[in-house]
Amino acid sequence: MPMSEKHRRQAIRFYTEEELDALEETDPDTAYRIARAQALAARERRGPALDAATGPPDQAAVERAIEDVRRILQRDGGDIELVDIVGATVRVRMKGACAGCPNSVLDLRNVVEKVVCAVPGVSSVVNTF
Repeated sequence: MPMSEKHRRQAIRFYTEEELDALEETDPDTAYRIARAQALAARERRGPALDAATGPPDQAAVERAIEDVRRILQRDGGDIELVDIVGATVRVRMKGACAGCPNSVLDLRNVVEKVVCAVPGVSSVVNTF
């Protein structure tokens, strides 16, 4: 049965840690499924807007994260540089073996985004050519 337009536009309710802990005592499988779904939904809803609670990302923290990523990429002959921080978006340039490599898209998502988006205030990372 297709969902009505009204149901599709409703806000998603996230359970608190306390609610999940209470549910886990009676139904651990359901608590696990809900916690996993919430984590995936939270990851997917990152957007370009700044989080009012965290504010803009700290330049030094972003630079440290880029240095961590650089060490990982250099193992395979790649490199990365910080181009700019615009709002909550960090613009980088993939260089070295990463430039033109078909796996650079995967590296950007699986390595760069995971490390750089851990910095408070960063919601996305974009490769600039």
